[in-house]
Amino acid sequence: MTDFPYPSRRAPSVSAVVLTLIFLLLVLPTALVAFALGFGLRPLPYELFVVLQRQPLAFPLHMIVSGAALILIPIAAFARHWRGIHRALGRVTAAAVLIGGLTALPVALASEATTIARAGLFTQGLVWLVLLAVAVSAIRRGDVARHARFMLAMAAVASGVIWLRLATFAATSFGLPFDQVYAGTAWTCWLVPLGIIAIATRWFVPSAAVRVRPAV
Repeated sequence: MTDFPYPSRRAPSVSAVVLTLIFLLLVLPTALVAFALGFGLRPLPYELFVVLQRQPLAFPLHMIVSGAALILIPIAAFARHWRGIHRALGRVTAAAVLIGGLTALPVALASEATTIARAGLFTQGLVWLVLLAVAVSAIRRGDVARHARFMLAMAAVASGVIWLRLATFAATSFGLPFDQVYAGTAWTCWLVPLGIIAIATRWFVPSAAVRVRPAV
C-alpha cells in the first residue's frame, strides 16, 4: 500500500506576516484611539480640546471616519482577490476617505499648532483627496494597475497619522522641542511614505494597464 503525503498548507509569506503585524501593532491601535477621541470616550489633550471647541462637528466626525478609513484601506487591499467584496469595501472606504479628507481641512486650520504644521496637515488632507479621485477615476476606466498604485499612495498618506503620533510621543518622552518636531513631522510623516511608494511603484510613469470592465 502506497502512502500519499497530505498536501501541505501554504505558509504565509514574510511580507504577509509583516503587514499583519503592522496592522495589529500600529494601524489598529491608532484607529481605536481616534474612535475613542471622536466618541468622547477618552479625555482630550488641551490642543485637541481647543480644536473641538472651534470645530464641534468636523473634529469628532474627522476622528471617527478617518479612523474607520485607516482600518478599511488595508482590509480592502487584502480582499482584492474577491472582486465583489473588494468592490463593496472599496466604495465604503472611498466614502470614509472623502469625508475624512474634507473634514481634515477645517480641523487643520483650527489647530493650535504652528503655521507650518497647520499647512502640512491641510496639505495632507488635500493630497489624500486628490489621490482618491485619481484612484477612483482609474478603476472606472478599467485601469487596474494605475488604480492599485494610487490606492497604495493614498494608504501611504493615511499612514502619516501613525508616524506623527510616534514622533510626538518621542518628542515628549525625550524632552525634544515639541513645536519644531511637530511642524517638521506634519510634513515628513506623509511625504516620506508617499515618496517611498512613488519610487517603489513608479506611479509617475505610465505603464500598460490590466483592463477590466469599469466599475459601476
